[in-house]
Amino acid sequence: MHTLSKNYNMTFAAVSNSAPALKPLALACAVSLSLFAAAAHADEQALTTVHVTGARFPSDAALPPVGATVITAEEIRTAGVNDVNAAIRKIGGVYGRQSLTGSPDFGLDLRGFGTNSAQNLVVLVDGVRMNENELTDAVLSTIPVDTVERIEITRGGSSVLYGEGATGGVINIITKRGAEAGYHGTVVMEAGQRHQFDTRASLRHGEGPLSFDIAADRQGTHNDRENAQFRQKSISGGVQWAQDATRVGLRVESARQDQRFPGSLTIEQFEQNPHQTNTPTDFGTLSTDRVTAFAEQRIGSVELAAELSHRERKVSSNYDFGGFISESAYRSRQTQFSPRLRQITRSGGLLNEAVAGVDLIRWERGDDLGFGTWVRQRSNALYLRDEMRWDSAWNARLAVGGRHEKFKKDSSAPFEAGNPFSGPPNGSRSLNAWTLEGSIDPLAGVTVHAKAGQSYRIANADENAFRSSTGLLEPQTSRDLELGVTVGDKARQVSARVFRHRLRNEIFFDPTVTALTPFGANTNLDPTRRQGIELDAAADLPANLRLSGHVQHVQAEFTDGPNAGREMVLVPKNVLTARLAWLPGNGQTADLGVQYVSNQRYGSDFANDCGARIPSYTTVDARYAVKVGAWEFAVNGLNLADRQYYSQAFGCRSGIYPSDGRQLKLSARYDF
Repeated sequence: MHTLSKNYNMTFAAVSNSAPALKPLALACAVSLSLFAAAAHADEQALTTVHVTGARFPSDAALPPVGATVITAEEIRTAGVNDVNAAIRKIGGVYGRQSLTGSPDFGLDLRGFGTNSAQNLVVLVDGVRMNENELTDAVLSTIPVDTVERIEITRGGSSVLYGEGATGGVINIITKRGAEAGYHGTVVMEAGQRHQFDTRASLRHGEGPLSFDIAADRQGTHNDRENAQFRQKSISGGVQWAQDATRVGLRVESARQDQRFPGSLTIEQFEQNPHQTNTPTDFGTLSTDRVTAFAEQRIGSVELAAELSHRERKVSSNYDFGGFISESAYRSRQTQFSPRLRQITRSGGLLNEAVAGVDLIRWERGDDLGFGTWVRQRSNALYLRDEMRWDSAWNARLAVGGRHEKFKKDSSAPFEAGNPFSGPPNGSRSLNAWTLEGSIDPLAGVTVHAKAGQSYRIANADENAFRSSTGLLEPQTSRDLELGVTVGDKARQVSARVFRHRLRNEIFFDPTVTALTPFGANTNLDPTRRQGIELDAAADLPANLRLSGHVQHVQAEFTDGPNAGREMVLVPKNVLTARLAWLPGNGQTADLGVQYVSNQRYGSDFANDCGARIPSYTTVDARYAVKVGAWEFAVNGLNLADRQYYSQAFGCRSGIYPSDGRQLKLSARYDF
């Protein structure tokens, strides 16, 4: 029952949808252009150097990753967000759906992959994959936000460097490297409506080449619905030694979560009382432990690096189906070893960066209830990438890369042909990815880039365990294309990208496949496509203001088969995120954020005949803070208009998971 309930509750959606609504897009373009024009009169500001990791190494200043969005620690502080997931959504403009379990880990969606967005997005912390081989989102709320140096968001196919599941893009969270001399730390206390609290502390110390840090956090809330309480505690620490061309270290992290599950509502129940629950006794727990060792060494023009990481995860849940109790408990573990090397050489006016690496990952999961069932996956990958830059007025760059990865799956559960409740069959898959990227600067302050490639993903353990086919589901592949232009500098900048992903055998839960069960199964879809436009803009304005925004317009649709031309489900066509920050430099800061999400089709509406859509919504957040010596006091408001809305709904006018209403918070922070 565990696999069935997990699939039914968390992936009853299928893929995701849309078609053009040009009026909002035209408005977004006009806003971006006017923002850029208004900034033309703002004072020039010095650029801050930010080193990003586009080739899985801190990049050379002459070779920044093409088209990446970087969120700095300073921006996270200014916005006052308490966790990494919120920073990605509110500052990075990534669309997120509220968690089904009441946790702060919203489902993140790059380029319109609906409820399967977590399986089409790779999330890394210091180069280590956080993705699990199951239907679940990466848990980011356990990462101490005060230890984050920056967050890098690369949209679009990235399988060459990061492997399976990177069609939508990659989010790489980089923690701080080392510490300044002496002892430094932070203590934060926050309390808000609905019994919300968050207490966290961090301490770091540096002395010569040796440094260490430790952080702890305890948080909780009753959330906005009955039976939606959430509690979490976490602790992490690291030690490293860095001198000259050598850096080695170790990090250890541990977290525990207790969650209540409020369940879904019908549209009538939502309109009557969105705070109610139909599952007053459902609950679950999650515990994770992770240890990572890392090493870096430079020898002449060659850099060597590697991470060895091991993660243990324990999950339990309890569902009450009208007196019938469905209990689940399992453990999973994942070990990753990723050695790699880079050589940067210069010959005349040519700068060349060559990168080669290996990713070895072992994952397994076994039940904790004495049934003796287990499932395993092993993957071995080799990747190569070479990038060249010619010193000229045009700063021309060209990069080419490839990856070969082999997967092997096996399980102890008995496999019965045609039985979706049986264990997944055993089997192997070999897949290839490639990329071709280039950019030029045709004018001063203008960069034009293009990317083409192939990315892939394979069905995870949950998808293969409850499928429509007799064998393993086929791998999903995507032909990826992106064209973009960036104008300006940090003080005023506009970026625009046009993208297209043509997918074959997209893996998704299809509620219309009823040959084996009355409510659907995981399957390979007929050909589908994601295409659209992304806009990023930021500008320094008079009166110490900074305005930033992100727009995503996406069409998600079937391109062949009986559903050809129909929109995919649970994909809003337009998402617009804008933030206005006030930074007078006198100890006061203020931040105002607005996000608009257009309507989208319900999760079961593959035929596009539901007759209703999930309504569009707009949310407004704000924060004001003032510093008094080493203290900072702040008031924070979420969903200030108290909008009653939902972004998760898996049936036609049913299967609705309401989002949170208005919440006010007060916090105090002490830095030493």
